[in-house]
Amino acid sequence: MRILTEKPRSLIGMVHIGALPGTPHAVHSVAVLAAKAREEALVLQGAGYDAIMIENMHDRPYLRSRVGPEIVAAMAVVAGTVASSVEIPCGIQILAAANCEALAVAHAAGLRFIRAEAFTFAHVADEGTINASAGELLRFRKAIGAESVLIMADIQKKHASHALTSDICIADHARAVEYCCGDAVVVTGAHTGEAAKFSDLSNVRAATALPVVVGSGTTPDLVQSYSQADAVIVGSWIKVDGNWRNAVCPVRARQLRDAFHSL
Repeated sequence: MRILTEKPRSLIGMVHIGALPGTPHAVHSVAVLAAKAREEALVLQGAGYDAIMIENMHDRPYLRSRVGPEIVAAMAVVAGTVASSVEIPCGIQILAAANCEALAVAHAAGLRFIRAEAFTFAHVADEGTINASAGELLRFRKAIGAESVLIMADIQKKHASHALTSDICIADHARAVEYCCGDAVVVTGAHTGEAAKFSDLSNVRAATALPVVVGSGTTPDLVQSYSQADAVIVGSWIKVDGNWRNAVCPVRARQLRDAFHSL
């Protein structure tokens, strides 16, 4: 994705941060979590990935749209550790839909992008109804001087019901992100590790001039089918046994990279 690199397509590897202090499954200190994240980020950089995204996926079940100062502080430490350890662009997502918090961390830690849920249109997720955030988020970005931080917006995102917007096709969701000044759109399957539909990718590609990102379910076999995408985010397949809960597997990371580079 040329807004991140000079390459026509970007491969973004996920680093899933261990459960943060105060969350149900927390075990380790922030220092230990940051060191582990740094280790995985270096593996991905060494495997030839173009960018890295960090995410607090182990914090489940997630809070809705806001997180506490302990999460923001911990993610800032982890993000700063990762960003200062690698030479490729880094981004962040803070679940669930804590978009302003993610933007603040990204700005403070020198990250290049965030992934935002519910940028446009509301949906119903595990956490409850999550409302659109574009107006608030862009005003906050302006207020803190973080215009250089790009916003990748999920549309009809995974792990959510979209009955509220069932009369709006995914192409219209993409047009709405462009109208509301997002920087890229993210297309996913219905669940983590589930492939995005090729028809969704094609419809979104035709509907917007924004960069289009595939955000779930990428495997070496499927990556050839995503040639229309400007970037691919991979988090599950590159982990040990293909399970997002595990650490990054260097061998699988390189296998995915090789398949992606063949594009």
